[in-house]
Amino acid sequence: MIAIIDYGVGNLFSLKSSLKALGETAEVTRDRAVIAGASHIILPGVGAFGDAAARLRDTGMAEVMLEQAAAGKPILGICLGMQLLFQCSFEYGEHAGLGLIQGEVRAIRPVIPEGLDVPHMGWNALHFPAGQPRSPIFSGIDEGAHVYFVHSYAGFDCAGQRTAWAEYGAELTAAVQNENVYGTQFHPEKSGETGLAILKAFCALE
Repeated sequence: MIAIIDYGVGNLFSLKSSLKALGETAEVTRDRAVIAGASHIILPGVGAFGDAAARLRDTGMAEVMLEQAAAGKPILGICLGMQLLFQCSFEYGEHAGLGLIQGEVRAIRPVIPEGLDVPHMGWNALHFPAGQPRSPIFSGIDEGAHVYFVHSYAGFDCAGQRTAWAEYGAELTAAVQNENVYGTQFHPEKSGETGLAILKAFCALE
Protein backbone atom coordinates (compact mmCIF):
# COMPACT_ATOMS: atom_id res chain seq x y z
CA MET A 1 0.00 0.00 0.00
CA ILE A 2 1.20 3.49 -0.90
CA ALA A 3 0.64 6.16 1.76
CA ILE A 4 -0.02 9.65 0.37
CA ILE A 5 0.71 12.10 3.16
CA ASP A 6 -2.28 14.30 3.99
CA TYR A 7 -1.27 17.59 5.57
CA GLY A 8 -3.91 19.78 3.97
CA VAL A 9 -1.90 20.90 0.94
CA GLY A 10 -2.70 19.93 -2.64
CA ASN A 11 -5.26 18.23 -4.82
CA LEU A 12 -4.51 14.53 -4.55
CA PHE A 13 -7.13 13.12 -6.94
CA SER A 14 -4.92 12.85 -10.03
CA LEU A 15 -2.09 11.24 -8.04
CA LYS A 16 -4.35 8.63 -6.48
CA SER A 17 -5.96 7.98 -9.89
CA SER A 18 -2.55 7.45 -11.50
CA LEU A 19 -1.57 4.94 -8.84
CA LYS A 20 -4.88 3.14 -9.27
CA ALA A 21 -4.22 2.93 -13.03
CA LEU A 22 -0.96 1.15 -12.17
CA GLY A 23 -2.83 -1.35 -10.01
CA GLU A 24 -1.48 0.12 -6.79
CA THR A 25 -3.51 0.61 -3.62
CA ALA A 26 -3.06 4.10 -2.25
CA GLU A 27 -4.46 5.80 0.83
CA VAL A 28 -4.46 9.51 1.62
CA THR A 29 -3.68 9.59 5.32
CA ARG A 30 -2.08 11.27 8.30
CA ASP A 31 -2.51 8.16 10.49
CA ARG A 32 0.88 7.17 11.89
CA ALA A 33 -0.01 3.47 12.02
CA VAL A 34 -1.17 3.45 8.40
CA ILE A 35 1.97 5.26 7.28
CA ALA A 36 4.19 2.91 9.28
CA GLY A 37 2.48 -0.06 7.61
CA ALA A 38 2.79 1.34 4.08
CA SER A 39 5.41 0.00 1.70
CA HIS A 40 6.07 3.43 0.14
CA ILE A 41 5.31 7.07 0.99
CA ILE A 42 4.51 9.97 -1.32
CA LEU A 43 4.66 13.59 -0.16
CA PRO A 44 2.67 15.82 -2.54
CA GLY A 45 2.16 19.55 -2.33
CA VAL A 46 1.22 22.79 -4.04
CA GLY A 47 1.42 26.35 -2.74
CA ALA A 48 3.94 28.21 -0.59
CA PHE A 49 6.83 26.47 1.16
CA GLY A 50 6.48 28.21 4.52
CA ASP A 51 2.79 27.39 4.92
CA ALA A 52 3.32 23.79 3.85
CA ALA A 53 6.30 23.30 6.18
CA ALA A 54 4.24 24.67 9.09
CA ARG A 55 1.39 22.29 8.26
CA LEU A 56 3.81 19.36 8.13
CA ARG A 57 5.05 20.22 11.61
CA ASP A 58 1.61 21.01 13.05
CA THR A 59 0.11 17.72 11.84
CA GLY A 60 3.07 15.69 13.10
CA MET A 61 3.85 14.56 9.58
CA ALA A 62 7.33 16.13 9.57
CA GLU A 63 8.35 13.84 12.42
CA VAL A 64 6.75 10.85 10.68
CA MET A 65 8.59 11.59 7.44
CA LEU A 66 11.95 11.75 9.22
CA GLU A 67 11.24 8.50 11.08
CA GLN A 68 10.25 6.65 7.93
CA ALA A 69 13.19 8.01 5.96
CA ALA A 70 15.57 6.83 8.69
CA ALA A 71 13.91 3.42 8.57
CA GLY A 72 14.82 3.14 4.89
CA LYS A 73 11.32 3.29 3.43
CA PRO A 74 11.09 4.60 -0.17
CA ILE A 75 9.82 8.19 -0.10
CA LEU A 76 8.89 10.37 -3.08
CA GLY A 77 8.31 14.12 -2.85
CA ILE A 78 6.44 15.71 -5.77
CA CYS A 79 6.66 19.41 -6.74
CA LEU A 80 6.39 21.36 -3.46
CA GLY A 81 6.73 17.98 -1.76
CA MET A 82 10.17 17.66 -3.32
CA GLN A 83 11.14 21.16 -2.19
CA LEU A 84 10.14 20.33 1.39
CA LEU A 85 12.77 17.58 1.39
CA PHE A 86 15.51 20.24 1.11
CA GLN A 87 17.33 21.90 3.99
CA CYS A 88 15.64 25.26 3.55
CA SER A 89 13.70 27.57 1.24
CA PHE A 90 13.89 31.29 0.58
CA GLU A 91 10.30 31.64 -0.64
CA TYR A 92 8.83 34.70 1.13
CA GLY A 93 11.45 34.56 3.88
CA GLU A 94 13.67 31.74 5.07
CA HIS A 95 12.04 28.49 6.15
CA ALA A 96 13.51 25.20 7.36
CA GLY A 97 12.75 22.05 5.38
CA LEU A 98 13.09 18.40 6.33
CA GLY A 99 16.80 18.30 5.53
CA LEU A 100 16.60 14.97 3.70
CA ILE A 101 18.13 16.48 0.54
CA GLN A 102 21.14 18.79 0.58
CA GLY A 103 20.77 22.30 -0.78
CA GLU A 104 18.17 25.03 -0.75
CA VAL A 105 15.11 26.19 -2.64
CA ARG A 106 15.29 29.56 -4.39
CA ALA A 107 13.40 31.54 -7.02
CA ILE A 108 14.15 30.70 -10.64
CA ARG A 109 13.60 34.29 -11.84
CA PRO A 110 17.19 35.46 -11.19
CA VAL A 111 18.74 32.57 -13.15
CA ILE A 112 16.53 32.44 -16.25
CA PRO A 113 16.34 35.00 -19.10
CA GLU A 114 13.91 37.90 -18.60
CA GLY A 115 11.85 36.87 -21.62
CA LEU A 116 10.82 33.56 -20.08
CA ASP A 117 7.64 33.39 -18.05
CA VAL A 118 7.43 32.54 -14.36
CA PRO A 119 6.09 30.15 -13.31
CA HIS A 120 7.88 27.65 -15.51
CA MET A 121 4.78 25.86 -16.76
CA GLY A 122 4.39 23.14 -19.33
CA TRP A 123 6.20 20.19 -20.88
CA ASN A 124 9.98 20.03 -20.81
CA ALA A 125 12.57 17.40 -21.61
CA LEU A 126 14.37 15.47 -18.89
CA HIS A 127 18.15 15.32 -19.00
CA PHE A 128 20.29 13.04 -16.89
CA PRO A 129 23.73 13.95 -15.50
CA ALA A 130 26.53 12.42 -17.52
CA GLY A 131 28.89 10.04 -15.83
CA GLN A 132 26.64 8.97 -12.97
CA PRO A 133 24.32 5.97 -12.61
CA ARG A 134 20.69 6.54 -13.57
CA SER A 135 18.34 6.84 -10.60
CA PRO A 136 16.16 3.71 -10.38
CA ILE A 137 12.95 5.71 -10.79
CA PHE A 138 14.20 6.63 -14.27
CA SER A 139 14.96 3.09 -15.38
CA GLY A 140 13.57 2.75 -18.90
CA ILE A 141 13.09 6.52 -19.29
CA ASP A 142 14.78 7.94 -22.38
CA GLU A 143 16.97 11.03 -22.36
CA GLY A 144 14.74 13.85 -23.59
CA ALA A 145 11.46 12.32 -22.41
CA HIS A 146 8.97 15.08 -21.63
CA VAL A 147 7.28 15.70 -18.28
CA TYR A 148 5.00 18.43 -16.92
CA PHE A 149 6.22 21.28 -14.69
CA VAL A 150 4.51 24.08 -12.77
CA HIS A 151 6.89 25.96 -10.47
CA SER A 152 8.50 29.31 -9.67
CA TYR A 153 11.12 27.96 -7.27
CA ALA A 154 13.66 25.16 -7.66
CA GLY A 155 16.33 23.25 -5.80
CA PHE A 156 19.88 24.64 -5.90
CA ASP A 157 23.28 23.55 -4.53
CA CYS A 158 22.24 19.91 -4.74
CA ALA A 159 24.56 18.74 -7.52
CA GLY A 160 25.63 15.61 -5.67
CA GLN A 161 22.02 14.49 -5.33
CA ARG A 162 20.54 15.88 -8.53
CA THR A 163 19.41 13.01 -10.76
CA ALA A 164 17.73 14.96 -13.59
CA TRP A 165 17.47 18.50 -14.87
CA ALA A 166 15.40 20.48 -17.35
CA GLU A 167 16.45 23.32 -19.65
CA TYR A 168 14.44 26.53 -19.19
CA GLY A 169 16.94 29.21 -20.06
CA ALA A 170 19.13 27.59 -17.40
CA GLU A 171 19.60 24.10 -15.99
CA LEU A 172 16.84 23.68 -13.38
CA THR A 173 16.75 20.75 -10.99
CA ALA A 174 14.08 18.30 -12.11
CA ALA A 175 14.75 15.42 -9.71
CA VAL A 176 16.86 14.48 -6.71
CA GLN A 177 17.75 11.39 -4.70
CA ASN A 178 19.45 10.70 -1.38
CA GLU A 179 19.46 6.92 -0.87
CA ASN A 180 15.80 5.94 -0.28
CA VAL A 181 14.50 9.53 -0.56
CA TYR A 182 13.46 10.73 -4.03
CA GLY A 183 11.99 13.95 -5.35
CA THR A 184 10.59 15.22 -8.64
CA GLN A 185 9.98 18.91 -9.34
CA PHE A 186 7.66 17.89 -12.16
CA HIS A 187 4.31 16.14 -11.71
CA PRO A 188 4.59 12.49 -12.78
CA GLU A 189 0.83 12.09 -12.28
CA LYS A 190 0.30 14.74 -14.99
CA SER A 191 3.08 13.55 -17.31
CA GLY A 192 1.33 10.89 -19.38
CA GLU A 193 2.96 7.52 -20.02
CA THR A 194 6.39 8.78 -18.98
CA GLY A 195 5.04 9.89 -15.62
CA LEU A 196 3.25 6.59 -15.10
CA ALA A 197 6.48 4.72 -15.84
CA ILE A 198 8.29 6.82 -13.22
CA LEU A 199 5.59 6.15 -10.62
CA LYS A 200 5.65 2.45 -11.48
CA ALA A 201 9.42 2.33 -11.01
CA PHE A 202 9.08 4.07 -7.64
CA CYS A 203 6.39 1.65 -6.49
CA ALA A 204 8.65 -1.26 -7.45
CA LEU A 205 11.45 -0.10 -5.13
CA GLU A 206 12.15 -2.33 -2.16
